[in-house]
Amino acid sequence: MKAHGVAQVTDADFEAEVLGERGRPVLVEFTADWCGPCRQLAPVLSSIAAEEADRLKVVQIDADSNPGAVTRYGVLSMPTLLVFRDGEPVQQMVGARAKRRLLQELEEQLATA
Repeated sequence: MKAHGVAQVTDADFEAEVLGERGRPVLVEFTADWCGPCRQLAPVLSSIAAEEADRLKVVQIDADSNPGAVTRYGVLSMPTLLVFRDGEPVQQMVGARAKRRLLQELEEQLATA
């Protein structure tokens, strides 16, 4: 259920790939293979990852295989989208959404990227 063009991260590389990113925000989707709304969101994330690559890094983390990040950020529902800026979570969204709505919700983060 991986979104095409969206990097996969794990508990092992979360710090380097997400928390260590400087300059542009990182959108992290907490996902699971069994999650229907996550599958609906996959093409949206792929599209945004391709179109906004210069302003936004998009990654996915499998919640079932990576309990450390799930616990650390209090993720209770799939999909949960967390936006990190300079290693800190700055925005959270829960549930699938259309591309237009997600871009509107990310507007503030993208404007300062």
